[in-house]
Amino acid sequence: MRRPGGFQHPAQPAPEQVGKPNPGTKAHRNRVTTARSDEQTPRPTESTSIRGAVGPLKRSSKPFDASDTTTEPIIHAGVTASVAANTVIPVPGVTPLASANTTEGSSGGTAGARAARSVLRAAQRARKRFERAEVRRFTGRTRRRRTAWILGAGSVVVAFGLIIGAAYSPLMALRTIEVVGTSRIPATDVSAALAGQIGTPLPLIETDLVKSELSQFTLIQSYVTESRPPGTLVVRIIERVPVGVLAGPTGFDLVDAAGVVIETTPVRTAGYPLIDAPNGIDSAGFTAAAAVLTVLPDSIRIQLDAVTAATTDDVTLSLLGGERVVWGSAEKSEYKAVVLAALLIGHPAGTVNEYDVSSPDSAVLR
Repeated sequence: MRRPGGFQHPAQPAPEQVGKPNPGTKAHRNRVTTARSDEQTPRPTESTSIRGAVGPLKRSSKPFDASDTTTEPIIHAGVTASVAANTVIPVPGVTPLASANTTEGSSGGTAGARAARSVLRAAQRARKRFERAEVRRFTGRTRRRRTAWILGAGSVVVAFGLIIGAAYSPLMALRTIEVVGTSRIPATDVSAALAGQIGTPLPLIETDLVKSELSQFTLIQSYVTESRPPGTLVVRIIERVPVGVLAGPTGFDLVDAAGVVIETTPVRTAGYPLIDAPNGIDSAGFTAAAAVLTVLPDSIRIQLDAVTAATTDDVTLSLLGGERVVWGSAEKSEYKAVVLAALLIGHPAGTVNEYDVSSPDSAVLR
């Protein structure tokens, strides 16, 4: 262990003040005692070990060992003092090196520690700011997408709620019924039949009830309803189209292609041919005759007097002048109608007795 600075060269005793002090005073006796002790005490050397505070010093004959060196308190003769081990004794005029270094190191170490802690805290704050920025950068798109979905879903829900609330509110109650497409059926009769739906919200109108009310009109072939907010119901009607007349026990029945009786009159209705179907409206002959009458243009229909069909393949048309048209089956009826119209233009009725269009590609005149 290295000796503390100042022990290699012990300090010299302070010179006495000018002027003789009083020999009888206590200070004079202490100064004299100290001077005598200094003269009797040998100066320490590198090979000398201080073992005690009092007594002669002995030279060590063994080699120098650093572990044997120690620093112990020095007790001046006549003075009682206690100094802890490893304590440097201050010498007047000399500053111990270890003490100076310790003071400077302590102050410098404290400032360095404070600076290090400040730098560490700044680095931690920068790290946190960087991590937060990265989190915001990586989660920003997800947050925007989630926000868009939430806003979209919320808008849909709000709009749906408003629509439902408005649709089932009294503001959407039925107040007006508009009937379109009738000619034989009075529109007022149709409106009166549906008057029971007045006051019902448009979405709550029962279609089955409307169907049952309109089914009592035999002239209605089909219909379509349309709701017009805030309170109008439009009924578009397609009436049955009569194609011919059937002779019955009570008169003549005007029928459509399905055999539904539109009206019954005691005399034959002008402008409609007489349908001769021996097996009735449920027979194949009536079905074939009605199919032919449906596709005939008005230029030919006004010249017809009767249609006869006992089976599906023997449909025959009779013109008002007595000419016959052999039609055959109902197949290719549109094509046959075009061929017959051309024949009537080139060979008007009265010039030919029979037109055979059963094979439209090779029509025959007789």
